[in-house]
Amino acid sequence: TAPLVANRRAANDELGARLVGGQALSLAIVLGTMLTVTLLIFQSPLLDLMGTSVTGPQADFYAKQFLTVRALAAPAVLLCSASNGIMRGYLDTKTPTLILVGSNFVNLLLDVVLVGQMGMGPQGAGIATTVAEWIAALCFLGVLSGKLPSADGKNTRSDELDNDNNSGEVLLTVAPVFDLPKWADIRPLVVASSAVFLRSIVLQVAMSSAAAMAARSTTDGVVAASGASSSVAAHQVALQLWLLCSFLCDALATASQALVADGIGRGDANAVRAVSQTVFKWGLLLGLTLSTCLWAGTASGFLVDFFTSDEGTREELSKLLTIVIFAQPLNSFVFAADGVLQGAEEFSYQAKSMALSVVSAFGMFIILEHTTFGQDIVLGGNDDTLVTVWYGLITLQAMRGITSLVKLLEAPGPINLLDKQVL
Repeated sequence: TAPLVANRRAANDELGARLVGGQALSLAIVLGTMLTVTLLIFQSPLLDLMGTSVTGPQADFYAKQFLTVRALAAPAVLLCSASNGIMRGYLDTKTPTLILVGSNFVNLLLDVVLVGQMGMGPQGAGIATTVAEWIAALCFLGVLSGKLPSADGKNTRSDELDNDNNSGEVLLTVAPVFDLPKWADIRPLVVASSAVFLRSIVLQVAMSSAAAMAARSTTDGVVAASGASSSVAAHQVALQLWLLCSFLCDALATASQALVADGIGRGDANAVRAVSQTVFKWGLLLGLTLSTCLWAGTASGFLVDFFTSDEGTREELSKLLTIVIFAQPLNSFVFAADGVLQGAEEFSYQAKSMALSVVSAFGMFIILEHTTFGQDIVLGGNDDTLVTVWYGLITLQAMRGITSLVKLLEAPGPINLLDKQVL
């Protein structure tokens, strides 16, 4: 949404920018509702597929409680994502930050009450997150409709005029579009959304498959509930650390989306290239910084001690932290490249790139897990399914980086990072 809105705004197509924003909100409501219904109806088979039955009846019970509550948040999550993109398209990053910080604070308070005080466990955590996300979604809709002020205080109700604007132009208001639009009007959003949706689905399938394989990890060749639980716990801790670092790297992508789209909308190739180069420089610095911080936390024992006291989980987690540490520079590049290419509206290319990357990741997992070459030569005889899963995830990121680099360096291309001249 952000690059589509930013591109039209920069090209002085204000009506087109607002129309895309309204369509994005409508699509978020429809898809979110469909996702909620799907998760509630197919709850049991989805959890079985994820391997909760392997980890024991208690884990399966907690997972069903958690999923039931979290499924209700699907429309809110998509509304937050669409609204965030609209605001970034107008180069407003302060308002989304304030809303998300506020909602996360609410989430924390509810976690303390529901989990810490009332002992509701995973269900309480799910309720806290769901409530916070709906509060954030309603705040976003309030700001976009002009009923709540933005961070700079400029938004007013849709029927009021900007007193400082001599032309009497109505201030920004974006609301869901409920009438049936023409295909020509929604085609750019549908194409972009479909490509991003496919890319996201493929990525989530890869992540979910990794979690399912972690749940089925073996201990001494025998699937055991305790061993599987340790593997799942270690996988989730490592994954959350990885995602935390990814969110920090995604800040660069968030900024670059709107700035690159803005430059393209103005037809300023030099600005697009300068923004891209700056983002990658900061991305490299951020990646190295994150690796250093994770290394310090691992070497001192702080990270392992902070997350768990279970010996089985500690042993499995120690194996994964080294991989997470060395992956950070690669992660920062991948997320920065995502932002730049999304700003250039290369959605279809990114979807194809993600599909290729996931195939490569599964291929690497099969080679390492089921071939003599992978087991004896690459892994040195270390038969550890959980580690193999993570090598597959790193392969996914590496292939995303390679395919992104190809498009970034392409001349002629939307970015042409090195300013190559075509003869």
